[in-house]
Amino acid sequence: MTDFRTLDDLSAAAGKAALVRVDFNVPMENGRVTDDTRLRAALPTIQRLRDLGAKVVLLAHFDRPKGERVPSMSLAPVVETLEALLGAPVRFAEDCVGEAAKAAVADLDPGGVLLLENVRFHKGEEKNDPAFAAQLAEVGDLYVNDAFSAAHRAHASTEGLARLLPAYAGESMRRELEALDAALGKPVKPVIGIVGGAKVSTKLDLLKNLVGRLDRLAIGGGMANTFLYAQGVDIGGSLAEKDMAETAREILAEAEAKGCEILLPQDVVVAREVKPGAEARTVLAREEIGDDEKILDAGPLSVERLTKAMALSRTLIWNGPLGVFEVPPFDAATVKAAQAAAQLARSGAITAVAGGGDTVAALNHAGVAKDMTFVSTAGGAFLEWMEGKVLPGVEALRR
Repeated sequence: MTDFRTLDDLSAAAGKAALVRVDFNVPMENGRVTDDTRLRAALPTIQRLRDLGAKVVLLAHFDRPKGERVPSMSLAPVVETLEALLGAPVRFAEDCVGEAAKAAVADLDPGGVLLLENVRFHKGEEKNDPAFAAQLAEVGDLYVNDAFSAAHRAHASTEGLARLLPAYAGESMRRELEALDAALGKPVKPVIGIVGGAKVSTKLDLLKNLVGRLDRLAIGGGMANTFLYAQGVDIGGSLAEKDMAETAREILAEAEAKGCEILLPQDVVVAREVKPGAEARTVLAREEIGDDEKILDAGPLSVERLTKAMALSRTLIWNGPLGVFEVPPFDAATVKAAQAAAQLARSGAITAVAGGGDTVAALNHAGVAKDMTFVSTAGGAFLEWMEGKVLPGVEALRR
């Protein structure tokens, strides 16, 4: 983290208003928070700033109001849950800029916490309008970005504001950047990656970046079907992007040229229907698959090979499931591979970093999310980092 300004660099915060960009875009039902994971992630930064005597002023977006004031997209309902988690009062301001916000900050005691209204109620937020960023800057004295999940967006509250005030990475942002650096920046080799999901086209940049940086790359899910098809395998009625076959062959050739071993399923689980408890059979990938059968999971031989490859590695980065894990029995490969990765991580044999919405859900399904070295809840930002792209919200925090 020597490249970035963190809260360790913040010496005199007492009495100052710290504008903290958090990710409070949380699931809601009937005006109540139904999953407080993202609120919990912000607690270490909030508490550290309170201990420093700062006025903690929280900035966040919720949903997509498109620059309009939409009452159903107010952040006000978050206050009750945040107060319970924090064990301290949390005030709320009806706007994030202007006199309402300034007055609320002025009335806040050092160590107090204030949540400002949805920044996306203003069109200038998503446009990264300099004038709107300047209005935000008028509300505080310093800026802390603790929302890695929104760092891939060059918005006023994630990038523009960081250029106007002394800017620092929060504790959640720090953990995220440290974990990603350990996985792809300066990893301990050998490094293995697992990339799954439905489509090659959505992860093309990711695959091209990883084959130049990993020692081994396991490809699963519907993506693997496209690669098998590109190698001349009859995949029956399986989900695949057949128009991406040439691209798949180019990636395989590039991986070979760069010394990255590609692990595709050797055996697969096929069925005619995608439903719980469906009649399924396991076949070698290159054996005959019926025209009405679909590849829905990797088979035990493939999992065994992947497990052995992980055991030979020191770093693992995982994005995407190996099969249709939401529908048993097609969760077997993902669960067994996840359990093997978790065991290696628990023993300290491997640094295991995972991220992406489906990946988090799959690891939770396998009951091992807590055992991985780090699990990122960021979706687009995690993926873009893995693709080697510059994240505006992160770059703005560089020294």
